[in-house]
This record gives sequence, structure tokens and C-alpha cells, in this order.
Amino acid sequence: MKILALLLAAIAGTATAADCGPDKLNTERTIVLKREGAAYGTQQHSALPLGDKEVVLTFDDGPSPENTPLVLKALADQCARATFFMEGRNLRQSPDLARRVVSEGHSAGIHSDTHPHLPTLSPEQQLDDLALSRAAYKAVFGVETPAYRFPFLEETPIMLAALKQANITVASIDMAINDWIPEDTTEILAQRLNQSLDKAGRGIILMHDANGPTAKALPTLLKVLKHKGYKVVHLEWEKAQ
Repeated sequence: MKILALLLAAIAGTATAADCGPDKLNTERTIVLKREGAAYGTQQHSALPLGDKEVVLTFDDGPSPENTPLVLKALADQCARATFFMEGRNLRQSPDLARRVVSEGHSAGIHSDTHPHLPTLSPEQQLDDLALSRAAYKAVFGVETPAYRFPFLEETPIMLAALKQANITVASIDMAINDWIPEDTTEILAQRLNQSLDKAGRGIILMHDANGPTAKALPTLLKVLKHKGYKVVHLEWEKAQ
């Protein structure tokens, strides 16, 4: 029985490797960032060390029981890895799904607790929201979060200072597909991605795994990247001490 199990495991491994052949988008390489208060994304900060036609796939607002599994399947089908910035309230509601995201080889950060407009809140309220989202992340994953993306990309001085002090990377973006309109079609999202790629040429792409049209369109969006010759770079962070 033990020999049979080993043979089946070897066959499964061979099939997986074959599935990730040159016809798939794949993940070209991984960048392991330090756990420090750095900030990346040229819409607001410095650029990641990426070459031409290298992109980082990122998703906000999940985990979503309805849509995140579809996003995970599309990524798995193309052997592509991404970083998911999760809301604290969704971590509390769907901890097993959040852990599934990481178990499938993706990385995770936080995206606030309840997705507020932080500049409208008092400093105390902003820090409370951060504390709640960090607590939710630690409860689910057992470690401190390595990265944070501001809701609406609305940065505030009090939050930037708190994140830097906590050695949490601020992840802004380089390009987006504006995928929050319920009426968006796969064709529209693919067109926006194509335009963003032509304009930026490289960088961090913002998408939303909680958005139904995005989840539906993702197989096509990943094929757009492949067709245009783009390479996926995965972001990870050093393990917490």
C-alpha cells in the first residue's frame, strides 16, 4: 500500500508539472520582501524592482465565499500566484477560505477592517480599525501581517506612521482595471487591463476578488497577460520572528 501511495503521488506531481507548461501564464519568480515599513507602488510610492513586462497580481476586499474560490481556480489553472489584501471583517467571517488562499501558495496582507474612508475618521478610529484588522489576521494565520493596502488608496499620516512603526509594508499600485462596477463585462475588463498594461508596462495590478465580474473575467484577463508576453512575479515576505 505504501508503494502504491508513493507511485500515485509521483504521478500526481508529474501531472501538476505538466499542467504548468509553457502554454500557461505561470509564475516567473518570487520577490521576498523584508518585514519593514517600506512602501511600493508608483501611484503613490517607489517602484518594486521589476523588469519590463513583469507584473504583480493583487486582489482586494476578500475573502468572498462566492467569488474568491473562482479566482483561486483561475489562478491555479494558469499556475499564477497572487497577493490578497483581506478585510478584517471578512477574515472573521471566512477564516477557512482565507487559510485556503495561503495554502494554495498565495500571500496575504490586510486591507483595513471595514473598508472605511480613513481620512474621515479621527486618529483614534483609524488606529482602532488597524488594530482590529491586525488582530483578525493574526487570529487566522497565527502571525503578524506583513503588508497593508489602504482602502480607496486613501493614505493618512497617522496610519503611515503606525504602519512604519509596526514594520508593515504599504502596498499601493501601479495600475488598475477599475473593477467595481456591477455592470462590467469580461470584454470591458479585458480592454481596461490591455490599456493599463500598454500605459504602465510593468508593476502591481489592482483587482478585487470579492467582485463577481472580476472572478468571472479572470481566466480571460490572465490569458491577456500571457498573450501580451507578461510575466507574473509573486510577492512574499520574510517569516515573522
